[in-house]
Amino acid sequence: MFLDVLRRRNPAFIEAAMRLHQQGKLPANAYVLDLDTVEANARILKDEASRNGLKIFAMTKQVGRSSSFCRAVTRGGIDRAVAVDMACARATHNAGMKLGHLGHLQQVAKFEAAAAAKTFKPDYWTVFNDAKAGEAAAGAKAAGYVQELLARISAEGDIFYRGHEGGFDAADIVDVADRLDALAGGRFAGITTFPALLFDHASRKVLPTPNLATLANAAEALAKTGRKGIEINAPGTTSSVMLAALAEAGATQCEPGNGLHGTTALHVMEDLPELPAVLYLTEVSHLSGGKAYCLGGGFYIDPIFPDYDVKAIVSAEPTTAGSALRSVEVPPPSAIDYYAMIDAAGANAPKPGDSAVFGFRGQAFVTRAHIVGISGISTGNPKVETIENGFGEPYAWPV
Repeated sequence: MFLDVLRRRNPAFIEAAMRLHQQGKLPANAYVLDLDTVEANARILKDEASRNGLKIFAMTKQVGRSSSFCRAVTRGGIDRAVAVDMACARATHNAGMKLGHLGHLQQVAKFEAAAAAKTFKPDYWTVFNDAKAGEAAAGAKAAGYVQELLARISAEGDIFYRGHEGGFDAADIVDVADRLDALAGGRFAGITTFPALLFDHASRKVLPTPNLATLANAAEALAKTGRKGIEINAPGTTSSVMLAALAEAGATQCEPGNGLHGTTALHVMEDLPELPAVLYLTEVSHLSGGKAYCLGGGFYIDPIFPDYDVKAIVSAEPTTAGSALRSVEVPPPSAIDYYAMIDAAGANAPKPGDSAVFGFRGQAFVTRAHIVGISGISTGNPKVETIENGFGEPYAWPV
């Protein structure tokens, strides 16, 4: 679905990626990033966050924690990252970003807490229970500072992706805050959940989840005890057009991820201020049984939409023409994606070595794809800046 938006709103990006690939400068099986557009998108999000009084942290996992991506986001005015796990924390730290938020979604392992505190000193650290709060506080105390702690909370009726459950009972938040305040090296700073916003297929809009009301109710309970300056971290489906509604709902922090590269679900439905800035590029390997097999490795298509006809632009020449579009059968998540199968019927059948460009919302950090940052597309001078793995580390390519 995102390929249609890419062709319409950022065709120069597609053509630059295909040209670089055909010149031997860009590897197959690569998430490719338009760094100029990433920087512009970050500036849009930062400006809107500032207008609404929101702290803003960048999520980088979807594009493989790319170091050039991190630098483009920083140039756009967002200098802090949210780390979904310790790998994110290391990669963004190494790329020069400050760590704004650690511990959400994945908690920090007990024997990593001290090192995380000493190395990163995150602005905020989310904890799901008293044991994790104690580890974070102890690490901060040993490192010589007091850690701001966010309590992850949940209530009956809240929505979580399977495997994301956990947190303090929202009904106990006043006692939880007191317990976190009592920790040497720790201080209760606020509350968080995920997702606070979610795309609704029926209305084709982004709507608040019950979790957002849980945050509001907990914040009210805390305020009644005299607490002030409560941080409310409310991530989920974050584009610039949603920030005013988040702030109105009481949020003080936002964490755009897909918004930074124009691939939230809402970007398919409406032309939002952020332009698409990521594509997946690979190449045709061989033909068999009326199909052109293209190299895989990066086909994790985030299932935010029901199954649809996945298409690719397939050509040896840079193009965005509709005549170059081909339907593609992508292996199911239960299979290893060594290849995807492109329809090779009719005229102008794909040939080995042809470029194949996809537009889908990926999660590059769970794939074995290259992550490539390209600068200069906006000025007509595209240049490959980085070729890395999903941990923000240089990838030895072509050998």
